[in-house]
Amino acid sequence: MKLATLKDGTRDGQLMVVSRDLKTAQLADGVARTLQRALDDWTFIAPQLDAIYQELNQGRARRSFEFAPEHCMAPLPRAFQWADGSAYVNHVELVRKARGAELPPSFWEDPLMYQGGSDDFLGPHDDIALFHEEWGIDFEAEVAVITDDVSMGATPDQAHQRIRLLMLVNDVSLRNLIPDELAKGFGFVQSKPATSFSPVAVTPDELGDAWKGGKVHLPLLSTWNGKLVGKPQAGVDMVFNFPQLIAHLAKSRNVRAGSIIGSGTVSNKDAKRGYSCIAEQRCLETIAGGAPLTPYMAFGDTIRIDMLGGDGKSVFGAIEQAVKQAIAEPGGRKLP
Repeated sequence: MKLATLKDGTRDGQLMVVSRDLKTAQLADGVARTLQRALDDWTFIAPQLDAIYQELNQGRARRSFEFAPEHCMAPLPRAFQWADGSAYVNHVELVRKARGAELPPSFWEDPLMYQGGSDDFLGPHDDIALFHEEWGIDFEAEVAVITDDVSMGATPDQAHQRIRLLMLVNDVSLRNLIPDELAKGFGFVQSKPATSFSPVAVTPDELGDAWKGGKVHLPLLSTWNGKLVGKPQAGVDMVFNFPQLIAHLAKSRNVRAGSIIGSGTVSNKDAKRGYSCIAEQRCLETIAGGAPLTPYMAFGDTIRIDMLGGDGKSVFGAIEQAVKQAIAEPGGRKLP
């Protein structure tokens, strides 16, 4: 099943069911107005959404219309929780090696994770609007899951059963703000602006054999200014799978329905597969030649993040964004 959220001028939009080929959709207003509502009562509501999904795929949906990703919000426009892990330890190792620091052995046994802002997500075609290029604008291509309720102390096996949906992520980072924030010893805030998500969220069964061992075994494609710069395999070199990341989050607290957990930047040891964030490429350049060569993103740049199934078709729809200069609004940014 594939689900999306239509922009309608409200904060949470309207839930849509989307056909497998991403060509048609139907509002789920008679079942659940929002995705959060569906997640809150998933056992009861999911079968009703699936019935609409089957009708769409069979061309029998009476109220279907053309699906337009540019009219989508993030599948969950705001969430109770967004926690991003760093499951690809190769990425962390490169970053530390570039600055001459050793990787603590514990990083291979206990995942890194930060709590991100979840009150203001970007849709898949929304601009990345920021005030200054000098902040060091970087994309980060990732995969994420949305959970049902997970009890405190849940094991990875138990957590696995609570994964309801998967999405793609662009976890935008402001690299030149990160060092000063981390030096305070209290984590990310200003260096992590609004996160973006794919047009649709899909149930694990949509991935078929590509969903195995709590990982997505497909390449993640990042195209920067029209050039493919990364195609790492998301199921390779993922040291901590999604059930382990969820169990890590739930060690000392309940995790409620609608929580989003990210994989962190998808990264392979094989550098020929390219990169899912500019920082990683800069680290490789620093290790090889003593200094980075690739600049961060500039105003006017574009980024496209996509994942193709075995049939060569997009699974989640693509994140397609442009970087724009933000203009300060009196009283802050305009909101729906």
